[in-house]
Amino acid sequence: MSILDHLRGEARLAPESGIVAVVNHGRTKPGLIPLWAGEGDKKTPDFISNAAIEALTAGETFYTWQRGIPELRHALARYYQRHFGPAFSHEEFIVTGSGMQAIQLAIDAVAGAGDEVIYLSPSWPNFPAALGVAGAVPVPVRLAHSDNGWHCDVDGIEEAVSERTKAIFVNTPSNPTGWTADRETLEDILDIARERNLWIIADEIYSLFYYDGPRAPSFMDVMRPDDRIIFVNSFSKNWAMTGWRVGWLKIHPDLQQTFENLIQYSTSGTPAFLQKGAVAALDQGDGFIAGEVEAARIARDAISQRLLATGRVDLTVPQGAFYLFFRIDGIKDTRRAAFEIVDEANVGLAPGTAFGPGGEEFLRLCFHRRLDHVEEAADRLANWIEKR
Repeated sequence: MSILDHLRGEARLAPESGIVAVVNHGRTKPGLIPLWAGEGDKKTPDFISNAAIEALTAGETFYTWQRGIPELRHALARYYQRHFGPAFSHEEFIVTGSGMQAIQLAIDAVAGAGDEVIYLSPSWPNFPAALGVAGAVPVPVRLAHSDNGWHCDVDGIEEAVSERTKAIFVNTPSNPTGWTADRETLEDILDIARERNLWIIADEIYSLFYYDGPRAPSFMDVMRPDDRIIFVNSFSKNWAMTGWRVGWLKIHPDLQQTFENLIQYSTSGTPAFLQKGAVAALDQGDGFIAGEVEAARIARDAISQRLLATGRVDLTVPQGAFYLFFRIDGIKDTRRAAFEIVDEANVGLAPGTAFGPGGEEFLRLCFHRRLDHVEEAADRLANWIEKR
């Protein structure tokens, strides 16, 4: 036996990211346009960074509140009141060390060894992988795909529920497809959760990256106060803060102590000076977000039109998030294609094989970048497609 064989099986079997494999292949290639990761190309705005620098300079480098500093939790309550309507209490919010940690804590709270959690696929791969590491069983339900776009098979969710099911994970707007649940679909999923005594883990990180209104429909529009919903979120996408690793949970106030305990036994809190930057993001950043969404809309339309003009691309213009999930006629092995596109077109994409069942024949492209880069990437991709 090797030393590796003595680790937990769940750790040994944690999958390599299919996205990172392509990134590692092409990250040093001169002139490459990287559209493989889910982030924009702007640095964090100065009004956010300066708030963190001031706190760091002032010596806010000690242990801090496990739940998050009060200023940030109150700022989250104000942010939600502006965008989601009713009044919110700061006791509904817990600060985490990234959106990924928020997901891990939600999993720790509701599912363990042998438990099942249903999720919609194609999916951001980190969620089912994190479930597997926890010893739980990810159960995919495919989003339906047709000429009319992506749709949620609510009946498929209900059919997937078993005696071991503990929760349903719903990411809307979706990474990678851009599918966005309407209010009726959210109500139907919530009805299943109520009837079968299940939790919902709601990943609404892209709520404001929505192109048909001020924000996407949310479970907050249809839920009751006693519904078992854990919302996971992050500062990464809205405010150009992917490297900060700060996120949050929105939960029922009665769950505060439990989640504080889970934070204590994982990271023991998020650095206070980073949280001060997050306060500035929430209180001063609405205009920045609106500008980013409008820029993403323009980039989305430009690259969609260029790829569709090849006559060989199948795509649905996304309602939300900032990804194109598209299929090229004649290409079946998208992992191989992603490497070829790096080498031959000098554009970095993520292969659909990384996103689970239903995504195998697609490629994901992040269009949340400066317009001239997106247009150049579109031309390179279109030329590559037309030569095949």
